[in-house]
Amino acid sequence: MSWILLVLAGLFEIGWAIGLKYTDGFTRPVPTALTVGAMVISIVLLGLAVRHLPMGTAYAVWTGIGTVGTVILGIMLFAEPVTALRLGCIALIVTGIMGLKFAA
Repeated sequence: MSWILLVLAGLFEIGWAIGLKYTDGFTRPVPTALTVGAMVISIVLLGLAVRHLPMGTAYAVWTGIGTVGTVILGIMLFAEPVTALRLGCIALIVTGIMGLKFAA
C-alpha cells in the first residue's frame, strides 16, 4: 500500500510541476488553486508513504517519478527538445527508481 501511495504522490508531483506553467506566475486563479491542491496532496501522500518506507528511498522515488513525468509531459505539451542525451538520462532515472524499489 505504501508503494501505491508513493506512486500517487509522484503523479501529483507531476501535476503540480506542469501546473506551474499554467499559473502564469500565480496570476491565474483556477490553475493556481489546482496547482496548490496538487502540491498539498502530493506532500500528504508522500508523508503517508514514508510511515512504512525508508525516507531516502521514498524521497528519491517521488522526485524521480516527478522528474521523469515532467520531462515527458514537457516534451509532449510544450514541444521541449527530444534528444538522445535527454532520453538516456530519463532511462538512467527510471533505472535508479527501479533499483531503489527492489533494494527497499
